[in-house]
Amino acid sequence: MNASHYGRLIGVSLGPGDPELITRRGWAALQSGARWAYPVKRAEERSYALDIAVRGGLAVPADAVELVFPMTRDAVALAKAWARAATRTVELLAEGRDVAFLVEGDASTYATFRHLARAVRELAPQVAVDTIAGVSSFAAAAACADVALAEEDETVAIIPAAYGVDLIDHLLDEFDTLVLMKVKPLVDEILDLLERRGLIATSCFIEKVGSPEERVVHDIARLRGETVNYLSLMLVQNPKRARGELRRGCRKRAATSQPIAEAS
Repeated sequence: MNASHYGRLIGVSLGPGDPELITRRGWAALQSGARWAYPVKRAEERSYALDIAVRGGLAVPADAVELVFPMTRDAVALAKAWARAATRTVELLAEGRDVAFLVEGDASTYATFRHLARAVRELAPQVAVDTIAGVSSFAAAAACADVALAEEDETVAIIPAAYGVDLIDHLLDEFDTLVLMKVKPLVDEILDLLERRGLIATSCFIEKVGSPEERVVHDIARLRGETVNYLSLMLVQNPKRARGELRRGCRKRAATSQPIAEAS
């Protein structure tokens, strides 16, 4: 089929939970007449991304489509789910109408949308993809916790906490701020590390930022033994980190060759 016969696949970033953080461009895409598609973990389950739009006062179109992306590490089950979602999306796009895929947070940051876009293009390379940027969970978390992610020449690393405390420990010496995503399985281990490093007081925990269930905890030691929500993160700052020297201004141009001798 010709590219002109396909609708566009639009990744509409909705921000992490507060519908007032939906950008004007994202809002316009949702009201453009595009077919809505939204992710769920299981069929007919509530969609966190869809809830953001609904709490913003948008009516869910009658023809909105759910796409199932199961929370599993079973490679076979995941492959089948991705294939079904991509096939269904291509079918919708083949009708010539744009499909707006609802994304919590930012569509380019740890988002299902980029995987979906790749899978769709494998089936229909001519499909045009439009990604609408949004507010990331960690940017919103820093704002609501009243902390800075970085100031002046400070450095920031954003990692899934699942990489483990050994890597986190190493990165604390390399970056001024660490954003630890999805900390649920490792809260106690991370707390043990931060206590050893003397960083409890300069860390905070944020859960479901921007949603009605938002929670900000500055006294993170009291989280020990608690089961936290999957949509949670920690901001860890290491103000004692030794920094290297910065190179200011333009680099000096090194001599790359010797002068060419004139012919005699």
